[in-house]
Amino acid sequence: MDPRIDKITNGLKEFFEQAGFDKAVVGLSGGVDSALVAKFGVLALGKENVTALLMPNDGMSSEHSISDAKAWAEELGIEYRVISIGDYVERYKKLPWDESEEAHMNIQARVRMTILYHYANTHKALVLGTGNKTEETLGYFTKYGDGGVDALPIGNLYKTEVWQIAKELGLPEAIIKKTPSAELRAGHTDEEEIGMSYVEMDDILRKFEAGGEAETDKEKKLQKRIEANKHKRKSPVVIAC
Repeated sequence: MDPRIDKITNGLKEFFEQAGFDKAVVGLSGGVDSALVAKFGVLALGKENVTALLMPNDGMSSEHSISDAKAWAEELGIEYRVISIGDYVERYKKLPWDESEEAHMNIQARVRMTILYHYANTHKALVLGTGNKTEETLGYFTKYGDGGVDALPIGNLYKTEVWQIAKELGLPEAIIKKTPSAELRAGHTDEEEIGMSYVEMDDILRKFEAGGEAETDKEKKLQKRIEANKHKRKSPVVIAC
């Protein structure tokens, strides 16, 4: 077995013990990242201590995403609840300005975050984030949305490593092979938005991690994204006076 599985499981267990919590909640989307995080939650805390919230946006989230998430939660033996976020998202259209596409996309992630924390605060739980190392490095997440969490169990795994670990832990092929998408707009996929495959991204990020410099157009494109999103990976800047 990949030694990282035990390291993540034990590290997550230790984090909860130090924080004084024994329950976790995770947003389960039907994608491989959240499915793997739910699995690690069960390995570290036990199935009785993990709850999944499935938060579709009607007309935006695909039917198979919800059915895959339900099936996986049932296979793990964890409690799950389905909460449509459509009504909450629509209320933001009543604000006295025209909503941009970016605002509409991001508010979905932020509504999900507030629901997760509402559950966590009510049930004395911590929120497990589903971001992987590729997304975290690139800043490919919504600030104070899916980036607002208590712990990132797979935050040190590149996307290609997530697929490897997911396969080793027996996650369903339908979830592992699913095209990655945050489903924040119709037809949206991660790789299309970024302009390259996760295999390409991870190869480039490993090069950067080893001290290599950006040379090709794709490498320069990722480097630009990393620099532009630095603010997402840091605490709010305190302005000196």
